[in-house]
Amino acid sequence: MARTAEQNKKIRDAKRELILTTALDLFSLKGYYSTRISDIAESAGIAQGLLYYYYPSKEAIYVDLVDDALERINDTARFVRDMDKPYGYRILYALKVLFKTIETSYRFRQTCRMISQATYQADISEDAQAQLDKKRDVSYRIMAEIFRKGQLEGSVVDAEPLELAILFWTSVNGLAIYYASRDIAMTLPDYRLVAPMFLLHNALEEYAIE
Repeated sequence: MARTAEQNKKIRDAKRELILTTALDLFSLKGYYSTRISDIAESAGIAQGLLYYYYPSKEAIYVDLVDDALERINDTARFVRDMDKPYGYRILYALKVLFKTIETSYRFRQTCRMISQATYQADISEDAQAQLDKKRDVSYRIMAEIFRKGQLEGSVVDAEPLELAILFWTSVNGLAIYYASRDIAMTLPDYRLVAPMFLLHNALEEYAIE
């Protein structure tokens, strides 16, 4: 019996996910520049010609991985922006969710590590880099606006909102990279340890999240 269109889609999606997961491991361990298409195909256990059916180049795989990771981060930022809660609460909630993601998502940790390495190693086109840079800026702009409104609310420390957003995201990315570089299971620090960098004492007490 011939497969249905839905079954074919599931097979294609599973194969694409296999390619992405394999490439992510190799990019993270060997670096983007040192990883070849043939390495990805061999590690995934598929023919190189089949890999080209899904992705025309190593750059296309890399861009898809980074784009997906950035979109997940941006979705988190948008969700926090749209919450019907005080801004101090939203910032604490964002920290809690992102720390939990670092702890539970191997893909998120490794993608953060890969992006950090590829910033210096990836030989991708200017158009692709511009596309990723534009998407990367979204979460920074959203968090800067949240910090600005939190200052008006009286819950956020007095500092330039964009600088707070940069500190926020580099703290998250740095922690993800640190844990991605270690193979053993480790417990993350309590997210509330970094909260005082962003929130005033009254907000920390009022918006405590367990």
